[in-house]
Amino acid sequence: MRMESSIRRFWGALTRKKQNEDDGSESQLARVLTLLDLTGLGVGSTLGLGVYVLAGSVAREQAGPAVVVSFLVAAVASAIAALCYAEFAARVPKAGSAYVYSYVSIGEFTAFTIGWNLILEYVIGTSSVARGMSGYIDSLVDNKISNAMRDAMPIDVDFLSEYPDFFSFIVVLILAGLLAYGVKESTLMNNIFTGVNLIVIGVVLVAGGMNCDPDNWSIKPEDIPAGANGGVGGFAPFGFAGIMAGAAKCFYGFVGFDCIATTGEEAQNPERNIPLAIVISLIIIFLAYFGISTVLTMALPYYLQDPEAPFPHLFETLGWTAIKWIVSIGAIFALCTSLLGAMFPLPRVLYAMSSDGIIYKKLQTVNPKTQTPVLATMLSGLLAAIMAALFNLQQLIDMMSIGTLLAYTIVAVSVLVLRYQSEELMTTTGFSVTVPEVLRQIVNGSRIKEPTHLSSAIVKISVCVFAVFVCGACGILVPAEDYINGDYPGVIAGLAILVAFMVALFVVISLQPTDNVKLTFKVPLVPLLPLISVFFNLYLMFQLDSGTWIRFSVWIVIGYFIYFTYGIRHSIEGERLLTKSELANGKSAPNGIDNTGYDGEEKPASTIQRASYTIANES
Repeated sequence: MRMESSIRRFWGALTRKKQNEDDGSESQLARVLTLLDLTGLGVGSTLGLGVYVLAGSVAREQAGPAVVVSFLVAAVASAIAALCYAEFAARVPKAGSAYVYSYVSIGEFTAFTIGWNLILEYVIGTSSVARGMSGYIDSLVDNKISNAMRDAMPIDVDFLSEYPDFFSFIVVLILAGLLAYGVKESTLMNNIFTGVNLIVIGVVLVAGGMNCDPDNWSIKPEDIPAGANGGVGGFAPFGFAGIMAGAAKCFYGFVGFDCIATTGEEAQNPERNIPLAIVISLIIIFLAYFGISTVLTMALPYYLQDPEAPFPHLFETLGWTAIKWIVSIGAIFALCTSLLGAMFPLPRVLYAMSSDGIIYKKLQTVNPKTQTPVLATMLSGLLAAIMAALFNLQQLIDMMSIGTLLAYTIVAVSVLVLRYQSEELMTTTGFSVTVPEVLRQIVNGSRIKEPTHLSSAIVKISVCVFAVFVCGACGILVPAEDYINGDYPGVIAGLAILVAFMVALFVVISLQPTDNVKLTFKVPLVPLLPLISVFFNLYLMFQLDSGTWIRFSVWIVIGYFIYFTYGIRHSIEGERLLTKSELANGKSAPNGIDNTGYDGEEKPASTIQRASYTIANES
């Protein structure tokens, strides 16, 4: 009996939800970011390596001219995730992005997992852009920097870089100092650099477009030079598998728009401006990628692309030296913007998690002068700088996608959970039903219009089962080239059965009643779009290699050690529930909180205690 009670308390701790009564108006962070600032932040953080490195790399090694299709597939997956982010930004205008969203809708343990993965995403995002910028500059001086460092300080470790990149290390630390100095100052620089970035892209589109040859999209196999990796020629020289492998890599190019959602406590009118900025920035980003990849592959055959610095190589091949240097200098400015956007959300996630007590609370300290989380900013900057110095670009990119895709998946699931669960159900627990009632509710035989505990539970279970079936289907689809010839009828039949079950689950979820709360933005076509997002994200996760999964597992183990040794015992939500329990039993509140009420009484000195006190009394 005692063990059962302990298990129940442990499960309650893992699933306790963050209360959403606070509208964020009393945030310690400066609310200064306009719609233009937010859009510039989204475009700047995303439109970097994807344009200046990724387009040429994927065209040469994975997809050929069909890189435009790879970008389209990645854009669709990112767009659906962006819509889910936009709805959550309207629901929860708080700092922390997917971390806060999952905390409100699913529970603390899931929220910690997502927050820990977001930290990984932003650290590696910052490191990879810094390393990419270093490589871009190095390529402009004929690799003299890397050759000198490789000779002077070689590193002979399989999973590390060949040499320490001190340039990247210093750049990241300078950027961390700028972000710690002030939000408005750093976003002003971001807006200027983003403008330069868009001008450079415009120059590439015009200059490269003048040299486009549509025949480069239909090169015959016999015209491919000997020794070149040209596949079978044509528009898709590496087939469907190459397009999808390219899409998994192109997904990196769209990572970053979610940094807009982390500014919920610094944005002006966040319920309107955050969803709008996400949609606008994603449209701009896709048009830029589509145009750049089209021009690159039409102006120069895909097998001649330079995977490290495609623009300088293109214009040097064309003999346009002046354009080469204009574009190269502009690209360096653009990568600076991407670097700023990649690092900007990192201290905000640390701030949100430490404010909730599930990682070390010291990280929530906000400097009264700059109104920024200085300690979290500098600590995250140091971590990103060390990784930029010790890992090469490809290793960093490989490590980045998995945490992002998992975060996107949880956000899509959270949209479904909240859409099919009313506010009242989030604050009450416990119900009992019979089997006939369950079977009747699966098809909504009573035609109820408002969510109930049973309908909400059916949706949650259906979504979990749907995700399991998606994993089974992805296990078949990822090596799809082995089964296309029809020699595996059992596998094809198994795939068909899984698809049929997924369609049935979609129908079951669609029949359940939804919450009619009014928001400034809602995801259209629910539950279809969130379920498609779950499928896309899990499919792309299955594209990642085993080394990435191993590194990801190590990171997760470190995070869980912090949570189970510190976070689960210092959680503010845990204090809130304990306070509520103590007050209900007529006992004094913990942590010295006076339980006699606000009127005429001294409020708790600590912000954390005050928050716990307020929520306990309102409950």
